[in-house]
Amino acid sequence: MSLFRTVSWPEPPTLIEGEGVVLRAPQMADFAAWSALREASREFLTPWEPLWPTYDLTRGSFRRRIRRYTRDVREDKAYPFLVFRAADRVLLGGLSLSNVRRGVTQTASLGYWMGAPHAGKGYMSAAVRVLLPFAHGALGLRRIEAACLPTNAASIRLLEKTGFHREGYGREYLCINGEWQDHLLFARLSRDRVGCVTSGAKAERPV
Repeated sequence: MSLFRTVSWPEPPTLIEGEGVVLRAPQMADFAAWSALREASREFLTPWEPLWPTYDLTRGSFRRRIRRYTRDVREDKAYPFLVFRAADRVLLGGLSLSNVRRGVTQTASLGYWMGAPHAGKGYMSAAVRVLLPFAHGALGLRRIEAACLPTNAASIRLLEKTGFHREGYGREYLCINGEWQDHLLFARLSRDRVGCVTSGAKAERPV
């Protein structure tokens, strides 16, 4: 049965395009743009992410990251993407489907980050909407889960308007910025419709 298959994807799709953004698997050639954007966004991202290792933005660390990504894709464990602006291919941020579970679950976890200069412009909402048909279709995932801090108003708004439903509250769910913090838990099923998008909505957090 297709719902219970193990996906074999030795090479990620070249591009996933739509709504003014392009998603592409990370490559070593992205190191300079990736490290520059992450460094410029360090203060912006720190409250919402795990602690960064001191060597996180080095070329060697990025090379190891690419190797891990390649292995994860080959083993159907995770599917990482960088997000680019379609008009000029400027790097905006990244998102991933991780912790893929097959069998009777057919579930993965959604994560994302947006560079500080590009936040609040709707790019990540567009990227998530572009990713959903691939996740539910090509990958055959029935359920996609996500979690965010209760204070992250923009992420809550993003998830709600891309068809995620709030399902619960996870106490000390993830270690963020060096502290175990509670999270709101969201999920969407393949049959759920994408929510309505309010034109011109402004984000207050890194989305």
